[in-house]
Amino acid sequence: MNRIREGMIPAVLGTAVTAAGYAMKQNRKIDKMVSNTLFGFGLAHIVLGAIDLVEHRNEF
Repeated sequence: MNRIREGMIPAVLGTAVTAAGYAMKQNRKIDKMVSNTLFGFGLAHIVLGAIDLVEHRNEF
């Protein structure tokens, strides 16, 4: 059975949210606070997902 490693989903989700936040930063019509919040939220998910991946790397 093909199982997804713990931490992979938050890391991938964080990558998508970070990309969305970065794209919103390029648009001058969007409020900077919103785009910076999304960007930071995505980076936090990447870091937390990476921590989970490192912590549980030997479980399979």
